[in-house]
Amino acid sequence: MVERSVAPKGTSIGWGLVGCGWVARDYVAPAMQRAPNSHLVAACDLDSAALNAIVPGEKILRTQHFDELLSAPGLDAVYIATPNDSHRALTEAAAGAGKHVFCEKPMATCYDDAVAMVRACERAGVQYATAFDQRFHALHIALRAAIASGVLGTVTTIRVHYACWLPPDWAKDNWRADPKRAGGGAFIDLAPHGLDLVQSLLGETLEDVQVLLQRRVFDYAVDDGAVVIGRFPSGTLALLNVAYNCPEGYPRRTLEILGTKAKADAIDTMGQTPGGRVHLTTASGVRTELTVAAADDESPFQKGIERFARSLLEGTPFPYLPSVDLHTAWLLDLTRCGIENKQARRAVSAS
Repeated sequence: MVERSVAPKGTSIGWGLVGCGWVARDYVAPAMQRAPNSHLVAACDLDSAALNAIVPGEKILRTQHFDELLSAPGLDAVYIATPNDSHRALTEAAAGAGKHVFCEKPMATCYDDAVAMVRACERAGVQYATAFDQRFHALHIALRAAIASGVLGTVTTIRVHYACWLPPDWAKDNWRADPKRAGGGAFIDLAPHGLDLVQSLLGETLEDVQVLLQRRVFDYAVDDGAVVIGRFPSGTLALLNVAYNCPEGYPRRTLEILGTKAKADAIDTMGQTPGGRVHLTTASGVRTELTVAAADDESPFQKGIERFARSLLEGTPFPYLPSVDLHTAWLLDLTRCGIENKQARRAVSAS
């Protein structure tokens, strides 16, 4: 049984969790139970075993029918953690039922569906946000503050390596290697983390982007690796390498930020858990470690859920507006057609 905070009535958001895979089981549901302004009301999944593995022992509604979840007493918001091709339909249904939506990345398998999701929430008067947990990692927050304060000087380059080992038989239902359900492979699955993070850290919107996809190791119908290069309006360059073909024993999650005064190296901060290390090296070679208070070093999932719940309780916008998430969805869609055509399609979809 998960130890949970008890909040007075009216100060806690009742959550419904749809999609009970390992991320939902190990990170999302426990975070909802521990957050002081949130509690889990209901869970939904077609797989009864996965459904029963969510906060075992807790008295919540467990159902295989999304309509039943939406009708659960005390439900305020829905966390969507299902395969990518279902995000639009589930968001539209939740919005239609008057429920706020916190959706796993990527928003959808294509930009047009992402736009439709935001529009559905706007029409219904509910809030939408994408659950980018890396925004709320304590060391990333500290890095963002260090960059803004000028500790690194003029940032010239930011590099991300985010990878894992995902063979075809990685799971009984390996939907991440299904082009229809996932919308792609390593690029659409892993690149959203890095794309959102670099924009969040620098406080800029990445505009000039090129993508190269790779099918090098695994014989499935999606890419098993990708490289993204981009340039911010300020001139800062970004380089992201994502992969399903990186052995687990290698360093798989690294972040490097180069500035004229100092360089930041982050190791193991881009995961589902708190922790990791960030070292700063000055131009003269002095090396220090960037630290955060132990009280701040909590689950990034919990901190994101707490922040979204706070916005709902206060009736204020989530700090990352849907327009930010739509821009990342547009960047992900660049592999479907040329940049010139995408500019035109983006203008039509967003109008």
